[in-house]
Amino acid sequence: MSVPLSLIDFATIFEGERPGDSFKRSVAMAQKAEALGFKRIWYAEHHNMPTISSSAPAVLISHIGAHTNTIRLGAGGVMLPNHSPYVIAEQFGTLAELYPDRIDLGLGRAPGTDMNTLRALRREPSSAEYFPQDVVELQSYLAGRSRLPGVEAIPGKGTNVPLYILGSSLFGAQLAAQLGMPYSFASHFAPAHLEQAVSTYRENYQPSEQHPEPYVIAAVNVTAADSTDVAHEHFATVARARVRSMAARGRATITDEQLDAIMDSPSGRQIVDMLRYTAIGTGTEVRDFLEDFTRTAQADELMISLQSPGTEATSRSMEILAEAWFRA
Repeated sequence: MSVPLSLIDFATIFEGERPGDSFKRSVAMAQKAEALGFKRIWYAEHHNMPTISSSAPAVLISHIGAHTNTIRLGAGGVMLPNHSPYVIAEQFGTLAELYPDRIDLGLGRAPGTDMNTLRALRREPSSAEYFPQDVVELQSYLAGRSRLPGVEAIPGKGTNVPLYILGSSLFGAQLAAQLGMPYSFASHFAPAHLEQAVSTYRENYQPSEQHPEPYVIAAVNVTAADSTDVAHEHFATVARARVRSMAARGRATITDEQLDAIMDSPSGRQIVDMLRYTAIGTGTEVRDFLEDFTRTAQADELMISLQSPGTEATSRSMEILAEAWFRA
């Protein structure tokens, strides 16, 4: 079972870095992914997060596109309630004209931030209620069938940028099925409803002109290394960093002793369980896990979130994964 592999890049800002440092790393990652045979890379919209610099996916995608040649690039995703569908049509229409047949647009309903930052974006929490209508409006602009007389997205009109509904619950699955659109499930951090959501999507899918058949992208974490022991050491480091980050909200600092106690607590175990779908080990072990996961998720494509504690380890993990999957 060999489905395409893609990557999600969070444009991580490590301690002591500027966002510009993460952008340089993202360019290098995309170039390497292109050479290794990955299908696409997506960048997620997050705001007011000190370790993530992909707050403006369209701008970052344009930069990456100028330094790559063939790999598909997209948003995974744009949080549509934060924006006017018309403006997003113009932005991604511009990208589609700059990089023909290379641009994707994943659409999410969550704000990608906290409520105070949402207000700074000049959006209201109730904006999410209009997500289905906003998706249809955006789709109409990109198809050149604007629902507003005399209003066209230029650039955008006629580009038909591929749209994907993102989700971690049944809502996105039901909407994607109803609209006849591809569906991407965020099982790399929200594993609980994966199987139910995908089954709901496939069983209720309404074929569309662009997509006669359902298409599922399932996200999954990968920590690959040259030995099983090293891979598990790397994952343990990643898990501790995840728990520290989430537990530190509202606190000045967390000592290692405090972190040890949190890791052993129900809340700590719950945070680690968010990474339940993680392939850990050598190339063979990772490939076996991903083959099983593909069946579990009924996936047509896997979106890989590389989980390693640093740039060199992440790069090596990508190499091991590509060697195991593409050249097995």
